[in-house]
Amino acid sequence: MKTITDQLANYASYHRDKRNIITHFIGIPMIVVAIAILLARPAFEVAGVTMSPIWFIALASVLYYLVLDLRFGVVMGVLMALAVWVGMQVAALSTTAWLAWGIGLFVVGWVAQFIGHYYEGRKPAFVDDIVGLLIGPLFVVAEAAFGFGLCKSLQQEIDRRAGPVHNGHGGTAASH
Repeated sequence: MKTITDQLANYASYHRDKRNIITHFIGIPMIVVAIAILLARPAFEVAGVTMSPIWFIALASVLYYLVLDLRFGVVMGVLMALAVWVGMQVAALSTTAWLAWGIGLFVVGWVAQFIGHYYEGRKPAFVDDIVGLLIGPLFVVAEAAFGFGLCKSLQQEIDRRAGPVHNGHGGTAASH
């Protein structure tokens, strides 16, 4: 199994333009919440707890993140729980509202992603490796951690493997 450094460096190699990274801070959370919303139905009771398909996907994702890295796995677990909670709240609305929020966030999130990849001049990572769909949210959390000055050795290794982040005008971005 690839390490967190392997996964993030591979994903990062498709995301070296700062504008693309910024669009991922917008698009990826929208897509994750949209998936949580859309998969929050059908809901069913298990031992008095309301469950839905998103619970199983979220649990499997968080287990994968925990295997990759305990620190990031815990953060991803909290964020995934929040997304599931939002999804369950929206799923309790009318079918029209549930679909409008779910589909709307999904479409707008992907539009943001493709705008970012237009700036990047490169296709999204998941086109070459479907695991990129799972690594995208982790990438956003890692980039946020790097922005706060955390996990410097991981950031340096990713930059060494993927190359420096640039600001889209030929220069290297100051934060990396």
